[in-house]
Amino acid sequence: MEDKLQAFFTPKAVAVIGASRSPDKLSYAVVHNLAEGGYQGALYPINPKADEILGYKAYPSVLDIPDPIDLAVIVVPYKWVPDALRECGEKGIQAVVVISAGFRETGHEGMEREQELVRIAEEYGIRLIGPNCLGVIDAHTPLNATFAAGTPPKGPVGFMSQSGALGTAILDWAMAGRIGFSKFVSMGNKADVSEMDLMQAWVNDPDTQVIALYSEGLPDGQEFIRVAREVVKHKPVVIVKSGVTQAGARAVSSHTGSLAGSEQAYQAAFHQAGVLRANSLQALFDYALGFAYQPPIKGDRVAIITNAGGPGILATDQLERAGMKLARLDPETIEKLNAALPEAASSANPVDVLGDALADRYKIALDLVAHDPNVDGIIVILTPQAMTEIEETARAVVEISKQVDKPIVGCFMGEFRSEAGQKILTANGIPNYDVPERAAATLNALSWYREVKHRPAFEAESFDVDNDSVRNLLDSARAEGRLEIGDAEARSILSAYGFRIPRSEIAADADEAVRLADEFGYPVVLKVASPDILHKTDVGGVKVGLQNATDVRDAFDLIVYRAQRYVPGAKIWGCLVQEMVPQGMEVLVGMNRDPQFGPLVTFGLGGIYVEVLKDVTFRVAPFGRNEAQEMLGEIRARALLDGVRGEPPKDKDAIVDTLLRINQLVTDFPEILELDINPLMVYERGRGAIPLDMRLILRPAQ
Repeated sequence: MEDKLQAFFTPKAVAVIGASRSPDKLSYAVVHNLAEGGYQGALYPINPKADEILGYKAYPSVLDIPDPIDLAVIVVPYKWVPDALRECGEKGIQAVVVISAGFRETGHEGMEREQELVRIAEEYGIRLIGPNCLGVIDAHTPLNATFAAGTPPKGPVGFMSQSGALGTAILDWAMAGRIGFSKFVSMGNKADVSEMDLMQAWVNDPDTQVIALYSEGLPDGQEFIRVAREVVKHKPVVIVKSGVTQAGARAVSSHTGSLAGSEQAYQAAFHQAGVLRANSLQALFDYALGFAYQPPIKGDRVAIITNAGGPGILATDQLERAGMKLARLDPETIEKLNAALPEAASSANPVDVLGDALADRYKIALDLVAHDPNVDGIIVILTPQAMTEIEETARAVVEISKQVDKPIVGCFMGEFRSEAGQKILTANGIPNYDVPERAAATLNALSWYREVKHRPAFEAESFDVDNDSVRNLLDSARAEGRLEIGDAEARSILSAYGFRIPRSEIAADADEAVRLADEFGYPVVLKVASPDILHKTDVGGVKVGLQNATDVRDAFDLIVYRAQRYVPGAKIWGCLVQEMVPQGMEVLVGMNRDPQFGPLVTFGLGGIYVEVLKDVTFRVAPFGRNEAQEMLGEIRARALLDGVRGEPPKDKDAIVDTLLRINQLVTDFPEILELDINPLMVYERGRGAIPLDMRLILRPAQ
């Protein structure tokens, strides 16, 4: 861990700047938490109007303290924060937490104040957490430099939150014995220290087994993916991301732009990074408990032991929806279960020990199932019936769990009667969930992380392409004030990046169109050629299957007429004459540049219905071949690629090749904001794919 970041968690001396003698002040609470939370280092309250606070000698300034200080916590009104931070720099303090609010969260003036803090921190080499935050906790040091009401128990979960208020609720939840923290950081406005800094700091922290975070935004999405990819090789990362339903919305004109959004970008980024996304805070801590206290799962085969049929079915449904399997118990295990359980019990998985099961019956069943070589993980479900021995059963679960290297989670349902058993499980590191779906989802999370750890290393592919011709075309268009590149020009970009494209050429008049059609051979396609018309079909600007010269002349005149009528003032170059290629399967490949993550590449069903069906999937570029191949399996219509009702399988390799070439194009040219290839005509296996229409939108020249 970077020395400056280490000072946030294991400082030998802490100064609280703005410490108050009044118990109703936040700054008093910070000193109180440090003192009462067991901190063993030197503690210096800074208050020019006090001699001592809570028995600690107070100083007017950090500059008056004779000894070195590792960590400063600033809790003064925002207008005094810059001076306090500058004094920290002069004192040589290199780790500072700014709890004070009144910065970026308040608007433009607050943003300017925050930027001043960043400049001061950079000038003195200070690492800064905050401003507008709750503070930091290291439960193992112990250190509680927050104004929260108390210190959580220590445990293996490192947690960071962008919301301080949410953090206080989570800490209160932890203090009820639900979870233990190794470290807790309220990041606030993230003026300096970010999620990436903390992930890198905690990846080698022996006290932290799982990293959990609540985030409201990741401004540097590419860096997050890069860091997280490395961190998850060693420790699981679980995240709740809020505020994505409307964030990043902007006017778009391409199909991809209308389909992509901030939610899709985050979902793709987390998947590529190997970060497990939880859809709620409850799920976040469900998964964190499983990772923190249970051994890794070695496969996806799960056994269920229950004293009630309904909850067992619910758990089964959840497991199968997630793609996991009910374990097929070994015949020897089933034989022993049949001998040990009542005749009415079920020895198949789920193992139903019946409602009258006492602790000894649970223990026998769990012992046999836990030692079955076909079982990778176990859910123990208990419903509190009149004769159920809840506490004794919990102790039996604890005993068997210590004998095997497999994750075992509890689902002791209910609350009033089951609470005692639940506490026994929790105290012994066995997560308990009040409903079967949560237990099943947690085992699925463990299985998902197993797959993440076995992923091949990310490796971007590079093709031999003609960058210079693309650069010249894009620069020329922007020099002319044009930000939209239509199919007529885009075909040269496709050619430069190694795509197989149909013969095509712009005809300025009907005579030239006929000459080109005669040269290409009939049938042909005519498309309006205009830099001002991207969606040609919307204005009747496409005619296919033209069989002779008369068809071409008529189509040319009609297309130009419609274009001039429906888009008055549009610059019309004429029509693009294109050889007509055989019919294949129409798919879409596109890109929309996300504000946080950059190029978001799309794949899905193509044609005119793409925005209605929305059968698409996304990846953040750059990505590798494995990720491109995954995209093909994620659309609902994936079976069509394999061939249905006698149709031959489609050329998946050609689609992957297209995705990788577009991946390279949009990475090479960051000025491309949006891009569509629609349709990409895909043929049967071995016959390739041909892009028939591409359009793109550029960022304005700076």
